[in-house]
Amino acid sequence: MTDAVIVDAVRTPVGKRGGALADIHPVDLSAHVLTSLARRTGLDPAEVDDVVWGCVTQAGEQAGGVGRFAALAAGWPESVPGVTVNRACGSSQQAVHFAAAGVAAGHYDIAVAGGVESMSRVPMGSSHTVPGCGKPFGPAVLERYDHVEFNQGVGAELIAERYGLTRADLDQHALDSHARAAAAIDEGRFKDQIAAVEVVREDGTSFLFDTDEGVRRGGTLERLAGLATPFREGGRVSAGNSSQISDGAAALLVTTPEIAAQRGWTPMARVHTVALAGADPVTMALGPIPATAKVLQRAGLVLDDIGVFEINEAFAPVTLAWLAETGADYARLNPLGGAMAIGHPLGASGARITTTLLHHLRDTGTRYGLQAMCEAGGMANATIFELL
Repeated sequence: MTDAVIVDAVRTPVGKRGGALADIHPVDLSAHVLTSLARRTGLDPAEVDDVVWGCVTQAGEQAGGVGRFAALAAGWPESVPGVTVNRACGSSQQAVHFAAAGVAAGHYDIAVAGGVESMSRVPMGSSHTVPGCGKPFGPAVLERYDHVEFNQGVGAELIAERYGLTRADLDQHALDSHARAAAAIDEGRFKDQIAAVEVVREDGTSFLFDTDEGVRRGGTLERLAGLATPFREGGRVSAGNSSQISDGAAALLVTTPEIAAQRGWTPMARVHTVALAGADPVTMALGPIPATAKVLQRAGLVLDDIGVFEINEAFAPVTLAWLAETGADYARLNPLGGAMAIGHPLGASGARITTTLLHHLRDTGTRYGLQAMCEAGGMANATIFELL
């Protein structure tokens, strides 16, 4: 099989809940990154074999096959199909895996992978809160885990307790994330990866939204310590040290080295190795730990070979537990900030992180980057990319 390479990667700025992107339909938000990707690369959309699109809460405006409708909204030919993928928070990272596998196997010549989530318009959990439809786990799963509550926040509290992480540890990690993201914005590190969105106000005027909206400056441990801990009374996990509820989309162009050369494209990176792992669904956020070990072993690499790690900051205990288990250099972890600062638009986050990672590899000349995401149900995707 041939390699799969990423020609380009683009994303919207990430919007806060109720913020700049809240009035944009998720299909139209998806179409925006598709058109931006085509414009940046000179891609003829008619040559796209599939749009593989991540989306988690597939209800309401996100229920009808977002990948297909995104291609239509972008004005792409009706001949271009689309499929929507749900592997919880790792949905669009899985979309990249599927697109890369399809290219490597010869099923696709050119694919677009990515994802979207408009958490302002389609609240988290909407897809399984329809009255009379029951819970998604089923009685056999609940019985297997002694009818324990499947709550990611509670799981994060359990992880913090298991690893001896204090409230101050978690809050300092959050402050670091915001500081790193703010520095990246000030240094223009995100400019090449962001497709600015024209946002029309209610009065008909418009503005260009081009900067991640959730990054906060000037935070202190004292301020964060005053926030409530909603998952456990007197607990450690708060809104301040958790990922933000967000809106956004991201897209990547995936093909073979041969086709890239024929089209005159210079790929950013190749998909070096991918892996999946399962974990305890109660403390589900520990999944990146076994996924990291598995992908490194499969790649024939060791931790020190990796120049940058992007581990999704669903909650501060996730990344701090990952650090404790792997012994990775903290400076190499989410060096441009993570989901606590930038935000976590669920179905877009995997592709957003990949986009940020690939541009960082190119900007710094770093050879290998590793990405991993914890996922509801106790799973994780891990991917190693190699700079070209």
